[in-house]
Amino acid sequence: MNIDTIDKLTRAGLNLIQQALSIFDHDLRLAVCNARYQEMFELPDALVTPGACFEDTIRFLVERGEYGPQDDPEEAIRIRIEMARAFKPHYMERQRPNGRWVSVEGAPLTQGGWVSVYTDISEIKLQERLLRSRSEELSDQVLTHAERLGKANRELAATNAALEEAKRELTEIEARTRLVTEMMPAHIAHVNRDLVYTYSNRRLASLLPGTSPNIVGLHALDALGPETYTRILPFMERGLAGEASVHEFTHEASGRRLRAAFTPDPGIPSPQGQMQGGGIYILSTDITEETQARAALMQTRKRELAAQLTSGLAHDFSNLLTIILGLQGKLQHLPGLEPEALELVGATLASARRGGTLLQRIGEISGARVLRPEPTNIAQLLEELRMVTTPSLPDCTLLTLTVEPGFQPMLLDRAAVYDSLLNLILNARDAMGASGGTLHLIARRVRDTWLELAVEDDGPGFSEEALKRAWEPFFTTKGGEGSGLGLAMVYDQASLAGGSVRVTNRPEGGARVTLRLPLQPVAETADSKAHLVLLVEDNAEIRTYVRESLLALGHQVIEAESAADADPLAALPEVGMVLSDIQLRGLETGVALLQRLRARQPELPLGLMTSLPASDALRRRAAQEFDILPKPFDAAALARFIARCTLASCSAAQ
Repeated sequence: MNIDTIDKLTRAGLNLIQQALSIFDHDLRLAVCNARYQEMFELPDALVTPGACFEDTIRFLVERGEYGPQDDPEEAIRIRIEMARAFKPHYMERQRPNGRWVSVEGAPLTQGGWVSVYTDISEIKLQERLLRSRSEELSDQVLTHAERLGKANRELAATNAALEEAKRELTEIEARTRLVTEMMPAHIAHVNRDLVYTYSNRRLASLLPGTSPNIVGLHALDALGPETYTRILPFMERGLAGEASVHEFTHEASGRRLRAAFTPDPGIPSPQGQMQGGGIYILSTDITEETQARAALMQTRKRELAAQLTSGLAHDFSNLLTIILGLQGKLQHLPGLEPEALELVGATLASARRGGTLLQRIGEISGARVLRPEPTNIAQLLEELRMVTTPSLPDCTLLTLTVEPGFQPMLLDRAAVYDSLLNLILNARDAMGASGGTLHLIARRVRDTWLELAVEDDGPGFSEEALKRAWEPFFTTKGGEGSGLGLAMVYDQASLAGGSVRVTNRPEGGARVTLRLPLQPVAETADSKAHLVLLVEDNAEIRTYVRESLLALGHQVIEAESAADADPLAALPEVGMVLSDIQLRGLETGVALLQRLRARQPELPLGLMTSLPASDALRRRAAQEFDILPKPFDAAALARFIARCTLASCSAAQ
């Protein structure tokens, strides 16, 4: 049924009513009227046409004497217009100039404007007069009361009709309001001054898993549980005192970060002037993803502010360490080398590696390090870590591994997680000392939000100073044996990934360090294979070291010193990967070379290596397009890098 048909049916129904009806909108213009309205007041067609002005109608009625003689007609018109603009529900009875009586019942509309119903009550008035004239037995007082009662009944009927309409509208408003609040991704609630819930949109369970969705009538302690209740109680007390506040906290059971806003409800004044009711309105939202993004952004800003920690000297120092590693590695494999010389070579290699590790950590803290997530089997990673670290532990120290079953491969920066856990295990070993103890490495899921990795030990635990300064770079309790960058690196890696780190002392003794990283499951991927690698490096000593490392890994190698030399070699069909330094001899950089090769051979794996610090502008631009292997590096790091570049090229080809 279309709108025109509905409109015609509505007007036909209104015309059948014996009462006159008119509806004016908030601009005092006629919206709807029936035929009885025009007939009763003998109005011209212009005043019963939709859009007719209320002032014109009143002027017509006043001038015709509908309201009796008027000393000042304009003033009478003005008064009635002002009453219309401030319209209030009313019921009145008046006698018209033609001698007939009419009752006027008016009610405002929520959309603006008002509706008026006019009823001819002349017969009722006639009966009242006849009753008074013919009933000599009835006293004037009884007749007066009867007349008042009749009028009161009619007024009551009008009031009841207005109340029923108001009730209907309030019911609709309440239903719409509840529907809106139920659909909102937040918990909206109200508690009274006794902290008992008087309203809830039943979304609490979606924020705090395990809680009941029906909490109306429950005390906040019973609805929220002791832990959450204890955390927000001070803010609810401030709300009861009339102070609005916002509080962010972590729900330990689910790992979710929540924000709760507390708005005081002062209540309503009683007839005696005292406030009744009252309490607190509470709005709670899940801000876990917002917090992860915010933590990652803050950590990135910290690196930018700390970029002055490194300089161009890091480039030469990295190249120097790479050459030292290469030369000492060749020296170590010379036949007939004296044991004492072998020991000195080993010490030199260890010092060079330590210097390279320290340089990389400083660069990663101060530079704009980029996450390199890759599919990782967490159980396999932790088992490898256990196998690598066990030989370095004293015989009296036991390392246990507990991995929650059912872990699927997930997206992690494997190298960062490995280095972080290795740091924590070695720190725990040093804390327990020669007396040894038990090291626990634990991996579990926290709902479907976090991967939690924890390292526990039976040592003396953290001192008060260590708990306060654990994340400060260069702070160490090991004296000259420690760099003070271990825990700072762990914190930096976790924050960059949008996670967190917590250091605590165990109630039963010992320390516990907990990493929480975003849980991102992915599908399994295949390993890379051996390649013919085009190595582009202008430093002969470094080129020799990298070539020998690649050969030891099973790859074949062809070499070039510049981009111009490498370009024709890269076109050979046998070439399976190009590994280039960023800075090369000649006019072109390694970045320009790889950009050209990518446009020409998009399926070819490409990778860059460099001694530039992480804060260098050229390296930052290159990292936006290509994976980068920082110098110095060992064979294991080189193998992981080649596998990562191969995997990235396969994904791009698909």
